[in-house]
Amino acid sequence: KEIEHVEVQWSTNEKVALEIAAGASWAGKKALCTMKMSGLNVAYDSLISLVYSGCTGALVLYVCDDPGVSAGMPEQDVRGFAKMSDMPIIDLCSVVDSYELTLYAFALSERIASPVMLRSVTSVSLSHATVDLPEMQPPAYTEPILVKDIAKFTKAGAKICMDQHADLIARLEKAKERIYADGINRLAVQPSADIGVIVAGVCGTYLKEGLEIARKYAEIPAISSLWIRTTIPCPTEEIDALLRNCRTLAVIEENEPYIEDAVFKRAYLLGVSVTILGKESGTLSRIGSFNALSVAKALLRAVGRDLPEELGTSTGAAAHCAARPIGVCAGCPHRGVFMSINDAIVGAGYKRGEVVVTGDIGCTILGMSPPFLTLWTEVSMGASISLAQGYKYAGVKAPVIATMGDSTFIHGGMPGLANAVWNNVDVTLILMDNGWTGMTGMQVNPGTAMEFQRDPAHQRLDIAKIIPALGVKEFAQADPYDVPALTALLKDMLKRPGVKVILARQECAIQSGRRKVVYGRFHVDPALCTRCKACILKTGCPGLVFDGEKVSIDRKQCNGCGICSTQCRFQAIVRED
Repeated sequence: KEIEHVEVQWSTNEKVALEIAAGASWAGKKALCTMKMSGLNVAYDSLISLVYSGCTGALVLYVCDDPGVSAGMPEQDVRGFAKMSDMPIIDLCSVVDSYELTLYAFALSERIASPVMLRSVTSVSLSHATVDLPEMQPPAYTEPILVKDIAKFTKAGAKICMDQHADLIARLEKAKERIYADGINRLAVQPSADIGVIVAGVCGTYLKEGLEIARKYAEIPAISSLWIRTTIPCPTEEIDALLRNCRTLAVIEENEPYIEDAVFKRAYLLGVSVTILGKESGTLSRIGSFNALSVAKALLRAVGRDLPEELGTSTGAAAHCAARPIGVCAGCPHRGVFMSINDAIVGAGYKRGEVVVTGDIGCTILGMSPPFLTLWTEVSMGASISLAQGYKYAGVKAPVIATMGDSTFIHGGMPGLANAVWNNVDVTLILMDNGWTGMTGMQVNPGTAMEFQRDPAHQRLDIAKIIPALGVKEFAQADPYDVPALTALLKDMLKRPGVKVILARQECAIQSGRRKVVYGRFHVDPALCTRCKACILKTGCPGLVFDGEKVSIDRKQCNGCGICSTQCRFQAIVRED
C-alpha cells in the first residue's frame, strides 16, 4: 500500500540503502534502514562515518542477528559494530517491543541528533502477537532542511574527525542519561538476595520460566535481576547496583560476552568480589541461541547444582524430525546449471575434484547439496568471481568456474568481474539469472522484468548489456532448462583463455508457478521405465516420485521444465504436447 509522503524501496545493497536513508535524515527527514547482520558488514564502511557526523532528522538502523544460524551465515553479533561506533543499540525482545521501541528509537535519535540501532534476533523476528495500534496517519509533508556544514558532514582533516569523535562521545553520554531516565533497562534489587542475574535482550523473556525450572531441582532463594536492552550505552549504574548487593551474578546473553565483559570491568573498578557466571566461567556458550533452559542452567550453577542431563536432550518432537537436505524447488532453473557444470567438467576431460567451482550467496549456493555436490565455497555476495581469480593466481592449472545469481551480481559482483577483465584472468563465470531475489522473499531487483517493477518510471538494468559493457569478450546466453546445450556451451568455454561469462537465464519457478506458467507436460511411460531412478538421483527434483514400484511425476509440482527427460537414457519420460 502506498503511503503519502513515504518512500519505501529495496535498494541494490545494504550500503546503498543506508546511504539513501542517511541522505534523507541529513535533509531533516525520519529514515529507517533495515537489514540482517551480514548486510551490516557491507554497510559498515559508511555507517562509522555517518555516526561520527550524526543526523539532522532521525536515522534508525534495524538489524537482525541470527543466534543458532537459521539463515546459514556467520553467527556474528552486531553489538560489536555498535560498540566500535559508540552508537546506541536497543535490543528488541518481543513483537510489542518491535513496535514500541522502534518509536522510541526515532524519538531518541532526534533527541541526541545521532543514529540509533535496533537489534532483533531470529526468535523475535519469527514471533507473532497481537499489537494494539492507533489509527495510522500519513506523515505531514515537510520541506527538506539543507545544511552545508563541512565540519559536520566531511572527514577532510584530522581536527574535523577528532572533533566529530568528541561530539559522538558526548551524544552517547546524552543517550545514556535519556535511557536511564526512561527506564529502558529494568532493574529489580532484592536487598536480601545473594544471587543476581543479568539477562540481555530476548533472554529476558526466558527469565521467569527459567527460574521456575531451576526451582524444581534446587532451592533458589529470591534473586535480584537486571534486564538489559541497551548494550551500548552500557547501563553502568544498574550493573553497579547488582554488584554491590550480590555475591554471585549470572550473566545471560546470546553469542558474544559484551555485557559480561562490562560486568567484570565494573567489578574491578568498584573493588568488589563477586562470582560471575557466564561464558568466561564455561557456564554458558558463545554458540547457538538460548532459551529458558539456559537461564535455568546458570541459576542452578549459582547454587552449585547442574542442570539435569535429561533436560539437555532433544524433545520428542525434535527426535522425530525427518532428515531433509537443503535442495532446490521443482522446476528450478539452477538445477540445470549444476548438472551442466558437472557434466561439462567430465566431458572436458577433468575429474570433478580437479575443477574448483566457487559458489555465492542466495539460491545459487544450493548446488553444494546432494545430488549435485557442485560448489566448493560460499563467502559473501559477489565473492565467487574474486575467489576464482585467487585460485588461478595460486597456480591452479585446471579451469576454475565461478557461479553467481543476478541479484548478487548487481549487489556486489560487478567489481570482481571488472577486476578479472582488467587483469585478463582465466576464469569462467556462470550468471544464474532467475529474475528475482529469490531466497530472501522474492523481492524485485534492478534486473527484474519491467512488468513486475513497483513503479513504471523505474528503469530495468539488463545484465546481458552490462556484461559486454564491462569488457567481457567471451559472452553467451543459454537456457538452463536445456541441459545438453548448456553443457556443450560450457565445455567449449572451458577450453578458451581469459574471462568467459555464460548468462543462464530462466525465471524463478516459484514466481512463474504463481502465474500458473507450465512449459510442457510430461509423464513416465511405465513400459519403458526400468526403475533405475537415474532421473531422481541426478536431478534431485521433488516433482519425481518413486512409490517402490514405479517413478511418476507429481503434476502439482511439475512445471514442465523437461530437465528430467534429458537424463533418462531409456526415453521413458515422454513429453505430451
